[in-house]
Amino acid sequence: MSATSIQHKSEAPKKLNFAVITCSTSRYRLLQKDGKLDDPSGDKIVEKIKDAGYNVTFRRIVPDEKDVIQHTVMKALKSRKVDIIIMCGGTGISPKDVTIEAIKPMLDKEIDGFGEIFRFISYQEIGSSALLSRALAGTCKGKVVFCIPGSPQSVALSLERLILPEAAHILKHTRE
Repeated sequence: MSATSIQHKSEAPKKLNFAVITCSTSRYRLLQKDGKLDDPSGDKIVEKIKDAGYNVTFRRIVPDEKDVIQHTVMKALKSRKVDIIIMCGGTGISPKDVTIEAIKPMLDKEIDGFGEIFRFISYQEIGSSALLSRALAGTCKGKVVFCIPGSPQSVALSLERLILPEAAHILKHTRE
């Protein structure tokens, strides 16, 4: 790591507050029907964030609908208790996968390297199926938004190898 990166990371915020938004029509319907939060990937995200010493201050499950996704993200963006938003699910290529279509127009800047490196690492682990991921990250209104696939393996990879090691550093630059 370069001296500049080390310096920037040392100047980055130490306390981060996350929003976790799971995009899944089936999980949303189950929540509406039974009132039970059945979201293993979202639970794994929360666990990894807390294990890193950060907080989760906003959590939702939404259906795969662009307007609902955008409305929920806007609520998180307006919250003073949210620094970083993690969108889980809806990043594939099926017609119902609309997370990227909902989020991309909202971003001030895209962090292209996130998706590129995510797919590179995924390729090393799962092979050519990594092509199907449209993982995305960017900045919006002084906050950072990550869109990751909903599989438990993708959650672990993205949080452990990319998001948590760089979240504070990215947020620092976003707010300069």
